[in-house]
Amino acid sequence: MVNAKKTARPRRKTVVRAPRSSAASEMPLREHAEAALDAYFQRLNGHRPSGLYQLVLREVEEPLFRAVMDYTEGNLLRAAEILGINRGTLRRKLEDYDLVE
Repeated sequence: MVNAKKTARPRRKTVVRAPRSSAASEMPLREHAEAALDAYFQRLNGHRPSGLYQLVLREVEEPLFRAVMDYTEGNLLRAAEILGINRGTLRRKLEDYDLVE
């Protein structure tokens, strides 16, 4: 198995934006996810999706970890507590997404 070296990506700053509309800002995260998945399936044009579970996890986990790490100003212990996961698991996930400085 070939081990490809990951390229470092610059750390993005979290940008706080005004909500698009009051209805959108009050919509639960679950409904945003459902709408995104509905749109994804509509764009498939008859193709069969594969590996959707891992795709969704990758798409959601990375911005989640970025946001929590920004919120905690890089404090791993506080971030792990907020996420409800072990600090070692958080560190591993941060390394997986190249989010460790």
